[in-house]
Amino acid sequence: MSQTLDAMAAFVAGCDPPAAARARAAGAVMDTIGVALAGAGEPAARIVRETIGASEAGGCAVWGARVRYAPGDAALANGTAAHALDYDDMCFVSLAHPSAPLVPAIIAAAEVANAPGRAVLDAYVAGFEVQARLGRLMNPAHYQRGWHCTSTLGTMSAAAGVARVLGLDAATTAHALSIAASSASGLKENFGTMVKPLHAGTAARDGVMAAFLAKGGLTGSATALDGPQGYLHALGSERTDLAGETADLGRRWEILDTGITVKLYPSCAGTHPALDALLDLIVEYGVTASDVDRIDIDVDPIVPTILIYDRPTTALEAKFSLPFCAAAAAVFGRVGIDTFEDVVIRDPRVTALMSRVTMRVDDQIGRGKPALTESRVRVTLKDGRAVVKDAHGARGYPSNPASEADLAAKFLACAARGRSTTEAAAILTRLGTLDHLESIRDLGA
Repeated sequence: MSQTLDAMAAFVAGCDPPAAARARAAGAVMDTIGVALAGAGEPAARIVRETIGASEAGGCAVWGARVRYAPGDAALANGTAAHALDYDDMCFVSLAHPSAPLVPAIIAAAEVANAPGRAVLDAYVAGFEVQARLGRLMNPAHYQRGWHCTSTLGTMSAAAGVARVLGLDAATTAHALSIAASSASGLKENFGTMVKPLHAGTAARDGVMAAFLAKGGLTGSATALDGPQGYLHALGSERTDLAGETADLGRRWEILDTGITVKLYPSCAGTHPALDALLDLIVEYGVTASDVDRIDIDVDPIVPTILIYDRPTTALEAKFSLPFCAAAAAVFGRVGIDTFEDVVIRDPRVTALMSRVTMRVDDQIGRGKPALTESRVRVTLKDGRAVVKDAHGARGYPSNPASEADLAAKFLACAARGRSTTEAAAILTRLGTLDHLESIRDLGA
């Protein structure tokens, strides 16, 4: 294997994450299971489950559905559900949703291996580091080219995480990563459709498959990542010096330096800074929708490549529409799961205001900052006044992290969509002991 792939594989197989990194991982696992329980009832998740069908040989839990599938199928179903509401976490180095593919993949593998909770947390950190290092190397060019990083990078992180759970040695882990590199795909053109959450599911499934195939003896190219026709070159990486990103693995932890962004709105992350600023203005100035003449929102150049629906006609499209999200926030004073329902899309108050919301690119917005983290909101009122607020990140971002109370409230609200209040609270309590679980199967039960 190449020295760079060797270094990455050796890190995955042997890293010893610090306690703070495991704590971040535990929070991500909790949040992901919560949004998957909420997303399990969405059409995309239901169609995936019905298409797969229950497998008699399956021993892995499908969250929110009370059935068990084979590990790859369970990862596919749970990954799709985790991303179905676009409420799952984000990472602004990878420009991906890191946990939606990674958590379903490693938990399915852990159920097969009867691994303890600590092994799941270590696997999460290993997979996250692989994804973030690749993301730092590949973006923004990779993302701007049209690739959906949740899928392209998520396949690699899932393979790394599963290899760690299964206890594969470094050489076998390198083959798992090589195999996964040939499965990586996912197009941003499918944003706003059921295919987008499917991307997380297929990344989870393909990561599981890659690690299990490597465990069985399947081998891949030594230069599948950085060869002249490898993963980095073929997927339009910004840079291709993989050695530079592997040099300090195990000494610097991206999960601590970059952090994980927890979503507090179930819409594309590109809407969050503007929503935060707009909702703050509404509260600060006592603004109601009837007071508003127009809303102008300045964004960085990448935002319009993902918020592609000016006039959405479906709930999925609405999650990728800044005019809709802003109009709904002004009308209702909040944005939640129920905001993205057909009755709200057709609400005449929302549609009337939506036509007076403008998204504009300002090249100065976000200069030197991660994409999708900065915006400026200007609300012009009918009385002639204008109020303005700049957004630097949003609530839930690493610089302004969600509180434990925020995380618990989000989890319980999500889980309650498919579970009783008592059941949701019991799951939350069990997740709080993840680091000490003797077997991850206890969580599935």
